[in-house]
Amino acid sequence: MLYYSDQMEEQALLQTAAQMCAAARTAPKATGKDVIYTMVITGEEKAALVAKMREFGERNFPDKGVAWYERDAYNVHRSQAVVLIGAKRSYRGISHCGYCGNKDCAACKEAGGTCVFASIDLGIAISSAVSIAADARIDTRIMMSIGKAAEEMRYLDEDILWMGIPLSISGKSIFFDRNPDPSKRDWT
Repeated sequence: MLYYSDQMEEQALLQTAAQMCAAARTAPKATGKDVIYTMVITGEEKAALVAKMREFGERNFPDKGVAWYERDAYNVHRSQAVVLIGAKRSYRGISHCGYCGNKDCAACKEAGGTCVFASIDLGIAISSAVSIAADARIDTRIMMSIGKAAEEMRYLDEDILWMGIPLSISGKSIFFDRNPDPSKRDWT
């Protein structure tokens, strides 16, 4: 049996994505509460995410920021998959914590704030996941722009703070020269 490079690379990429999700799940959690969610996106769903990223950038950053979202969307377009890692917006009920800048969890929730522990857990989970990708020699970037678009995609019924990690296997990292002339971007 022959296995060609594109087949093996796809298999390696999806296996790495699965291991990244496992690493995010098993990463240490502040206060021992697990609020982490993971997801892998490819194909048509990835194309829809790219479209949402572009639309989000045009709507929310009509001037300078649209270029940022366009650049990131183009990287996602060229990647083979995206790992989403998110943390459920929740409150831990810790008395006299105040790390979020509010008096307590009730005040944070009333102010529409995000519990700092959810953000900490998300950061630890992302760090664990990208270390797996690095060990597998898969090119990645951590993108908040993917996360903002994913929030609007409403992949889950929960209120999730998402971050995205596009994955790429290619001869040269697609994330290296991230600011090519927009007129030379091939969106096909």
